[in-house]
Amino acid sequence: MAFVDKFVAEILALQVALYHARARLEARTDSEALHDLRIAVRRIRSLLRPMRSMTEVATLNIAAAEVGRLTTPARDLEVMIQELESRGFPAQVQLRKTRLTSNYSKILKSPALKNLFIQLDEWPSIFRTVEVKGGLKHIQPQIEKALTKQIDRLHAAVDDTEFDRHELRILVKRTRYLTEAFPKLSPLSRKAASSLKALQSALGSWHDHYQWCQKTLNESDLRPLEKIWQSCAATALEKAETQLAGLAKLLPKSSKPAILVSAYS
Repeated sequence: MAFVDKFVAEILALQVALYHARARLEARTDSEALHDLRIAVRRIRSLLRPMRSMTEVATLNIAAAEVGRLTTPARDLEVMIQELESRGFPAQVQLRKTRLTSNYSKILKSPALKNLFIQLDEWPSIFRTVEVKGGLKHIQPQIEKALTKQIDRLHAAVDDTEFDRHELRILVKRTRYLTEAFPKLSPLSRKAASSLKALQSALGSWHDHYQWCQKTLNESDLRPLEKIWQSCAATALEKAETQLAGLAKLLPKSSKPAILVSAYS
């Protein structure tokens, strides 16, 4: 299968996954529906990222990004509820489950989600038109360049001991997801990709506990957990620093001299 054909097929498969996740969320069949919906959206964005400046790609990318932003608070709430359930705080759980149900309804009725499905329906024919006009002749080198640039950013961040760990978490996520979207084009070894995943997990745990500690400032019913979360955040960050040292040894040599980098570039 030609590269462009495979690319389009992957987007279409993710569209099907989105329909399935939305149906599960509507029926409340399981607790992973929203998570799976967000994974599909994230994978779509990762596939589009190297070409997001193209007019024919930008609209779909923006639509996916809007759904990502829309669903983030609800997913954060789901994770919080799982944490509270595991710690044995039923009253706090029930309060947030009510809020979560309301969030689900807003997501399902949102213009953003509706627009994403509209854009997904229209995108293949638009993208094929670009192909027919010869606009995708250099798509693979373009993706390879994007991967190299992303890994160079990560390299610079890893080498900078003062680099903000919140920004590092975002940078690690984007590098991992872009590599997973195009594994055959990425210069990362399997071992480096595995190390990247482990680092993301540790930074994610640290970030979650850090955010929960911040919530205790405004949500008084969470204060009994503050010290536990502070300890967990410190442990997770320590683990992340160890993972970071391991990743530094596995990254390919940077393609350029050290550069100033932002996770939001």
